[in-house]
Amino acid sequence: MARRLLTLLAAVLLLLTLGQSSAQAASFSNPVKSVKGADPWIAYHDGSYYLVSTSWTDVITIRKAPTLGGLATAPSVQVWQGDAASRCCNIWAPELHYLNGRWYLYYVAGQNVSDYNPTQRSHVLESSGSDPLGPYTYKGQLNSSWMLDPTVATVGGQLYLFGSVSGSTQNIVAARMSNPYTVSSSFTTVSTPTYDWERVGGTVNEGPEILQRNGRTFMIYSASGCWTPDYKLGQLELTGTNPAAASSWTKKSTPVFQRSDGNGVYGPGHNGFFTSPDGTESWIVYHANDSSSDGCDNGRTTRAQKFTWNSDGTPNLGTPARLGAGMTGPSGEPSTTSTTYTVANRNSGKCLDVAGSSTADGANVAQYTCNGGSNQRWRLEDLGDDTHRLVNVATGKVLDTADCSAADGADLRQWSWLDNTCQRFRFLATDSGHVRIVNQATGKVADVANCSTADSADVRQWTWLNNTCQQWRLSPV
Repeated sequence: MARRLLTLLAAVLLLLTLGQSSAQAASFSNPVKSVKGADPWIAYHDGSYYLVSTSWTDVITIRKAPTLGGLATAPSVQVWQGDAASRCCNIWAPELHYLNGRWYLYYVAGQNVSDYNPTQRSHVLESSGSDPLGPYTYKGQLNSSWMLDPTVATVGGQLYLFGSVSGSTQNIVAARMSNPYTVSSSFTTVSTPTYDWERVGGTVNEGPEILQRNGRTFMIYSASGCWTPDYKLGQLELTGTNPAAASSWTKKSTPVFQRSDGNGVYGPGHNGFFTSPDGTESWIVYHANDSSSDGCDNGRTTRAQKFTWNSDGTPNLGTPARLGAGMTGPSGEPSTTSTTYTVANRNSGKCLDVAGSSTADGANVAQYTCNGGSNQRWRLEDLGDDTHRLVNVATGKVLDTADCSAADGADLRQWSWLDNTCQRFRFLATDSGHVRIVNQATGKVADVANCSTADSADVRQWTWLNNTCQQWRLSPV
């Protein structure tokens, strides 16, 4: 009898555990980023997802959210801006890698010229600590000639850099590294387009990404022209001992992830991989188009989905999911997704607040003790040009610089959306998870008047002074 009771108790506990785990993941649907969603990369660190993608401009922005679905409405925080004419512009394919206690941000950038493509080179930044939002410093250029899509991986205790170079065809190359920012050998070709499905619209192998499991190493790469609906993913497996030698890699003869006309997904590619928060699931992030006529531009959106593993130990990436299809998020993440944020001052700890929940144009915006009110909640809407509008949940109106004044002390207030630069703001990372809120028209920042800690202290714009009264924390609620 005791044994039967124990068995019954174990079954009940198992059901409760399953129920808890199934309730932990929030539902989501693709896209997880609908603007500037090309060449995406997701890293999971310390309870949050970090998403970075191609900007086409001179800045790198990162989105942070506790759930995968939350990335869709998370603000894009600027962590870097081009710092030299030779690498100022047209930033592509950024990736975040955590190595030796620091984050390294690998990316492609070139010059601000009409025919910019030939000037594109690969570069790397280093964080000052363990925060993926930086701050970052520039560490160096990784190659002397054209190379796209840099990524790194440790194989057999040795760090390698992989990228894509162009000649008569666009090939994948590899080199050893002595540290995360120093290449210590010459580049050698490890993959070149050989199959017809790698040559649609262009003879291209690019976007290499390393996937490792149970002692095996795979390279998933993008093939064919990114401007075609037949951009797709192929697979190599390391079957030799030298990742920098073509003879050590065995290519799969068929693609592993490609267009799905039935699901309305075209040109899926340039992917990354991440695992669920509890480490039990494998996930892929990639970009794709929703029309066969779309090209290799900002129309591509970021998508993600879970994948499985075949009985022979190889990855089974499946079929690209339809946009808008409901899916369960990664196992182990929170059960709800926030789409609104509080904006709290670093100095006072108080929240950006529409005074009295007034719905009037011109109502004052001040700081006030955080109380959970809808007049302290904001939708931080990415406008696709590295700026945002801050929409108050209670009133539906936006943060606005009074009269578009460029003066220090000009009031920040709410106003109906006019779609002008006085109502557009950039979020620039400072440190410890804080940002400065920079007006696009004036270049000045949101500032608590006289560094007051009092309720109802005015919030205005001011020249950046690098003090805590001008720094804010964006928290999902």
